[in-house]
Amino acid sequence: MRSSYSFVAAAALAAFCGGADADSVTYENTVKKIFAERCAACHISGAPSMSEFQGNKEAWTKKSKGPSMADYKSVMVMVSGSDAGALMRRLDDGKNTKDGKPGNMYNYLGKDAGERAERLAKIKQWVGHWSLKRRNELSDEELRRITAPEK
Repeated sequence: MRSSYSFVAAAALAAFCGGADADSVTYENTVKKIFAERCAACHISGAPSMSEFQGNKEAWTKKSKGPSMADYKSVMVMVSGSDAGALMRRLDDGKNTKDGKPGNMYNYLGKDAGERAERLAKIKQWVGHWSLKRRNELSDEELRRITAPEK
């Protein structure tokens, strides 16, 4: 009897601490595929780094290119790095905003409302702490709550 309690306690602790399981969403097993399918044309193929994009936003936008999302490191700039929250603001469905408007990239998440909602849920699960705040508005605690595991 005692060993079953120990197992349950260990499982609960692993879930609480972010232990990997079959339902874990990581960049490698889920998010990378979504970005490759839905964002590649503008954010992977020929896309500039964040610093290159910020250096000449107008020119890159005219070329229909946004900051690179080609690898984990590039994406993390927009999740918890120098442009923290940018990914969340752009992909949000509007349920987290006062005006109810979705982010400018939300519609690109899928072909229909169901697919967009499903993919957004996976990305939210991956991020861990979904915040639309900018880097300078996020507390250290909020930044620590952004998990976004690579593998």
